[in-house]
Amino acid sequence: MNSNHIAVRSRLRGGGGRFSLRSSHNFIIVEDMRKREYLGQLELMVLLAVIRPAKDAYGVLISREIAAKSGREVALASVYAALERLEKKRFVVATLGEPTAERGGRARTYFKPTAAGLREARDAHDTLLRLSSGLPELEGDTI
Repeated sequence: MNSNHIAVRSRLRGGGGRFSLRSSHNFIIVEDMRKREYLGQLELMVLLAVIRPAKDAYGVLISREIAAKSGREVALASVYAALERLEKKRFVVATLGEPTAERGGRARTYFKPTAAGLREARDAHDTLLRLSSGLPELEGDTI
């Protein structure tokens, strides 16, 4: 057996057989298992903050929105890192605005949710509602 094969012991039909898989098969299996990308808590908060404003959202506005609605201060660098991940997952799209004098001639980057991003936010919202329903520990101020 050469180095690009992996020996696998079969447990089917008595478990006595051996067969080999190319190592490339393992990557295909792993890739198939990772079709679904789940959002982390910060990514979900950033996505919701992108959805919220009527106009295009930008980093500082998103950070302020999260702080206002959640009571949590979020570092601007963390917001931009989450936006990058969301853009890679195709849940948001970025567009460059016009350069302005107040920004020293630099353009602001605006973010909008995609249809997939809206779907993902809806799915996450529905999942959280289902998971939290009927939990008396989450209702009221009782501990």
